[in-house]
Amino acid sequence: MSSGVIVVGGGVIGLTTAAVLAERGHRVRAWTREPAERTTSAVAGGLWWPYHIEPVESARAWALRSLEVYEELAARPAETGVRLVEGVLGETDPAEVEAWAAGRLTGLRAATAREYPRGAGLWARLPLVDMTAHLPWLRERLVAAGGTVEERAVGDLAEADAPVVVNCSGLGARELAGDPAVRPVRGQLVVVENPGIGTWLVSTDADGERTYLLPQPGRLLLGGTAEEDAWSTDPDPAVAEAIVRRCAVLRPEVAGARVLEHRVGLRPARPAVRLERAALPDGRPVVHHYGHGGAGVTVAWGCAEEAAGLVGPPAS
Repeated sequence: MSSGVIVVGGGVIGLTTAAVLAERGHRVRAWTREPAERTTSAVAGGLWWPYHIEPVESARAWALRSLEVYEELAARPAETGVRLVEGVLGETDPAEVEAWAAGRLTGLRAATAREYPRGAGLWARLPLVDMTAHLPWLRERLVAAGGTVEERAVGDLAEADAPVVVNCSGLGARELAGDPAVRPVRGQLVVVENPGIGTWLVSTDADGERTYLLPQPGRLLLGGTAEEDAWSTDPDPAVAEAIVRRCAVLRPEVAGARVLEHRVGLRPARPAVRLERAALPDGRPVVHHYGHGGAGVTVAWGCAEEAAGLVGPPAS
């Protein structure tokens, strides 16, 4: 059997965890069914915010640790894909955020009526991650630390020929870990030419439907949807039209923006993130690390460090 650790999964959680392990001295191989550019993580809007993830207290702690890393990476945006960008979180009270962020988010204030005419909103400066740049950068960081990435499908975690396995398979954990509690939450977004919008905006209406506009380099991401237990990855034209229409209500200039692309991703939601050490049938340790819902980018570094702690130090 080969030495070291095999990380199963090549999205943002898998690659970040693999990079942390490699930088702690482990011999790491990341097994991914498809390139990072074709994972669910590649579809993510990339705004740092603990969304659709449980347990809340743990998620906030992981998010704040990840915030520290993203603030450092934002010094090299062209390389890492991370920028600090201002925008409005609609229907959000600054006092509620300050209660858990404990001064870590600077410049928080109530949004003005001009910035957010729908009512109460929070103006904030948050990390906004361009996943088209960040995922390849993560892969390169892993390789630079001595790790490798192998494209291969995995039908059983026991296939991983290493003393320790880390299961970052997202929705794949339904089969690989026999866990029906992890379920898809379908997200669709529309990529358009940016008509000049430099700030992001997230809004939630009375029915709980979330609308967002996220300016990424060379484009604007419009969203979104959160359809539970929906497995289709084919874009729905009617849904796309509704997304653009909702976004145009908030920012009229996007109404005529040229559509560049349609994207769909299946968020791996779970009643609570599974982050624990267990054992494979043959007794080898496996660290399960999946179920991050819509907050994989937000909590990636905090979660990865905790998962690495469960793996333990590299064998001498």
